[in-house]
Amino acid sequence: MSHDRFEDPVTILVGMGLPVRLETMMEAYALLQDWPAASRSSAYAIALNACKAGIAGEIDAEMVRTTLVAFARRHNILAPDIVSLAPAALAGRASTSNNG
Repeated sequence: MSHDRFEDPVTILVGMGLPVRLETMMEAYALLQDWPAASRSSAYAIALNACKAGIAGEIDAEMVRTTLVAFARRHNILAPDIVSLAPAALAGRASTSNNG
């Protein structure tokens, strides 16, 4: 695994609920660089600084990921993990189809 990749990607909802899957520190940094100035918060600053430190090799990718998740939660844009939700959705569909 590359040192700049997250173990588990982070999916963030941007624009009209469009999901963006971030797999590396550089992808996270690019997204944060484009973040609207009016919506920047202390969580934003921490995540951006973590990306810079991670890219410089000062902290690991998982620390960067942690700050990115905190930023996304603070702004209520963290997308649910679709992969982990799939079994529950399929189980729900199976139980409703048996009732009909």
